[in-house]
Amino acid sequence: MTDDESLLVTATDRSIALVNAAAQAAADRLAHDIIAYDVSDVLSITDAFLLASAPNDRQVKSIVDEIEERLLKELGAKPVRREGDREARWVLLDYVDIVVHVQHSEERVFYALERLWKDCPELELPEDAVRTRGKAAEHARLTGADAAGPDGGELS
Repeated sequence: MTDDESLLVTATDRSIALVNAAAQAAADRLAHDIIAYDVSDVLSITDAFLLASAPNDRQVKSIVDEIEERLLKELGAKPVRREGDREARWVLLDYVDIVVHVQHSEERVFYALERLWKDCPELELPEDAVRTRGKAAEHARLTGADAAGPDGGELS
Protein backbone atom coordinates (compact mmCIF):
# COMPACT_ATOMS: atom_id res chain seq x y z
CA MET A 1 0.00 0.00 0.00
CA THR A 2 1.20 3.55 -0.65
CA ASP A 3 2.37 5.85 2.13
CA ASP A 4 -0.41 8.33 1.42
CA GLU A 5 -2.84 7.95 4.32
CA SER A 6 -5.65 9.55 2.29
CA LEU A 7 -5.74 6.59 -0.10
CA LEU A 8 -8.03 4.11 1.60
CA VAL A 9 -8.67 0.66 0.20
CA THR A 10 -12.38 0.09 -0.38
CA ALA A 11 -12.18 -3.14 -2.38
CA THR A 12 -14.14 -6.03 -0.90
CA ASP A 13 -12.50 -8.87 1.00
CA ARG A 14 -13.44 -11.19 -1.88
CA SER A 15 -11.66 -8.92 -4.38
CA ILE A 16 -8.57 -8.76 -2.20
CA ALA A 17 -8.52 -12.56 -1.87
CA LEU A 18 -8.79 -12.90 -5.66
CA VAL A 19 -6.01 -10.36 -6.22
CA ASN A 20 -3.70 -12.10 -3.75
CA ALA A 21 -4.29 -15.56 -5.23
CA ALA A 22 -3.80 -14.23 -8.78
CA ALA A 23 -0.65 -12.32 -7.78
CA GLN A 24 0.85 -15.41 -6.15
CA ALA A 25 0.01 -17.52 -9.20
CA ALA A 26 1.65 -14.95 -11.49
CA ALA A 27 4.74 -14.81 -9.27
CA ASP A 28 4.94 -18.62 -9.29
CA ARG A 29 5.08 -18.46 -13.11
CA LEU A 30 7.84 -15.81 -12.96
CA ALA A 31 5.78 -12.81 -14.01
CA HIS A 32 7.46 -9.41 -13.92
CA ASP A 33 6.40 -6.25 -12.12
CA ILE A 34 3.21 -7.48 -10.47
CA ILE A 35 1.12 -4.66 -9.05
CA ALA A 36 -2.53 -4.23 -8.07
CA TYR A 37 -4.72 -1.17 -7.66
CA ASP A 38 -7.99 -0.65 -5.83
CA VAL A 39 -10.11 1.06 -8.48
CA SER A 40 -13.43 0.63 -6.66
CA ASP A 41 -13.81 4.37 -5.96
CA VAL A 42 -13.33 5.39 -9.60
CA LEU A 43 -14.93 2.48 -11.48
CA SER A 44 -18.27 0.85 -10.85
CA ILE A 45 -17.53 -2.23 -12.97
CA THR A 46 -14.77 -3.76 -10.83
CA ASP A 47 -12.94 -3.39 -7.52
CA ALA A 48 -9.34 -4.00 -8.53
CA PHE A 49 -6.89 -4.30 -11.39
CA LEU A 50 -3.93 -6.66 -11.26
CA LEU A 51 -1.11 -6.03 -13.73
CA ALA A 52 1.70 -8.44 -14.58
CA SER A 53 4.02 -8.92 -17.53
CA ALA A 54 6.36 -11.40 -19.14
CA PRO A 55 9.11 -11.15 -21.75
CA ASN A 56 7.51 -13.53 -24.28
CA ASP A 57 4.11 -14.69 -25.51
CA ARG A 58 4.54 -18.23 -24.25
CA GLN A 59 5.19 -17.05 -20.71
CA VAL A 60 2.21 -14.67 -20.87
CA LYS A 61 0.01 -17.68 -21.71
CA SER A 62 1.56 -19.75 -18.92
CA ILE A 63 0.91 -17.00 -16.36
CA VAL A 64 -2.69 -16.60 -17.51
CA ASP A 65 -3.33 -20.33 -17.36
CA GLU A 66 -1.88 -20.55 -13.84
CA ILE A 67 -3.97 -17.63 -12.60
CA GLU A 68 -7.12 -19.14 -14.05
CA GLU A 69 -6.38 -22.58 -12.59
CA ARG A 70 -5.44 -21.22 -9.15
CA LEU A 71 -8.48 -18.96 -8.80
CA LEU A 72 -10.80 -21.81 -9.79
CA LYS A 73 -9.14 -24.31 -7.46
CA GLU A 74 -8.67 -22.05 -4.41
CA LEU A 75 -11.64 -19.68 -4.66
CA GLY A 76 -14.07 -21.30 -7.08
CA ALA A 77 -13.77 -18.30 -9.40
CA LYS A 78 -14.08 -18.49 -13.17
CA PRO A 79 -13.52 -15.51 -15.46
CA VAL A 80 -16.66 -14.20 -17.14
CA ARG A 81 -14.49 -13.07 -20.02
CA ARG A 82 -11.04 -13.90 -21.37
CA GLU A 83 -9.64 -11.74 -24.16
CA GLY A 84 -6.39 -11.58 -26.11
CA ASP A 85 -5.63 -15.29 -26.01
CA ARG A 86 -4.82 -15.72 -29.68
CA GLU A 87 -1.88 -13.32 -29.79
CA ALA A 88 -0.91 -13.71 -26.10
CA ARG A 89 0.48 -10.18 -26.10
CA TRP A 90 -2.12 -8.80 -23.70
CA VAL A 91 -4.54 -11.20 -22.07
CA LEU A 92 -7.37 -9.86 -19.96
CA LEU A 93 -9.19 -12.01 -17.41
CA ASP A 94 -12.40 -10.45 -16.14
CA TYR A 95 -13.62 -11.91 -12.85
CA VAL A 96 -16.12 -9.05 -12.32
CA ASP A 97 -14.67 -8.33 -8.84
CA ILE A 98 -11.19 -7.97 -10.33
CA VAL A 99 -9.69 -7.63 -13.80
CA VAL A 100 -6.30 -9.21 -14.47
CA HIS A 101 -4.07 -7.85 -17.23
CA VAL A 102 -1.10 -10.01 -18.24
CA GLN A 103 0.92 -8.23 -20.88
CA HIS A 104 3.97 -8.90 -22.98
CA SER A 105 6.68 -6.58 -21.63
CA GLU A 106 6.60 -4.44 -24.78
CA GLU A 107 2.85 -3.83 -24.45
CA ARG A 108 3.27 -3.10 -20.75
CA VAL A 109 5.75 -0.34 -21.51
CA PHE A 110 3.78 1.05 -24.44
CA TYR A 111 0.36 1.19 -22.77
CA ALA A 112 1.68 2.10 -19.29
CA LEU A 113 -1.53 1.22 -17.45
CA GLU A 114 0.16 2.13 -14.16
CA ARG A 115 0.02 5.77 -15.18
CA LEU A 116 -3.75 5.58 -15.60
CA TRP A 117 -4.30 4.21 -12.10
CA LYS A 118 -1.44 5.82 -10.18
CA ASP A 119 -3.88 7.91 -8.10
CA CYS A 120 -5.68 4.79 -6.87
CA PRO A 121 -4.51 2.96 -3.74
CA GLU A 122 -2.02 0.20 -4.38
CA LEU A 123 -3.06 -3.11 -2.85
CA GLU A 124 -0.71 -5.10 -0.67
CA LEU A 125 0.42 -8.29 -2.38
CA PRO A 126 2.16 -11.48 -1.28
CA GLU A 127 5.92 -11.07 -0.80
CA ASP A 128 6.69 -13.26 -3.84
CA ALA A 129 4.70 -10.86 -6.02
CA VAL A 130 6.37 -7.77 -4.53
CA ARG A 131 9.79 -9.26 -5.31
CA THR A 132 8.92 -9.24 -9.04
CA ARG A 133 9.19 -5.43 -9.16
CA GLY A 134 11.97 -4.33 -11.47
CA LYS A 135 12.28 -7.75 -13.14
CA ALA A 136 11.34 -6.42 -16.59
CA ALA A 137 14.14 -3.85 -16.48
CA GLU A 138 16.55 -6.48 -15.16
CA HIS A 139 15.55 -8.91 -17.93
CA ALA A 140 15.96 -6.18 -20.54
CA ARG A 141 19.47 -5.37 -19.30
CA LEU A 142 20.46 -9.03 -19.41
CA THR A 143 19.08 -9.61 -22.89
CA GLY A 144 19.87 -6.21 -24.38
CA ALA A 145 16.16 -5.49 -24.96
CA ASP A 146 14.65 -2.05 -24.54
CA ALA A 147 12.63 -1.62 -21.34
CA ALA A 148 12.29 2.14 -21.53
CA GLY A 149 8.83 3.45 -20.90
CA PRO A 150 6.95 5.86 -23.15
CA ASP A 151 8.48 8.82 -21.33
CA GLY A 152 11.99 7.37 -21.58
CA GLY A 153 11.99 6.04 -18.03
CA GLU A 154 12.44 2.40 -17.20
CA LEU A 155 9.52 0.18 -16.38
CA SER A 156 9.80 -0.78 -12.75
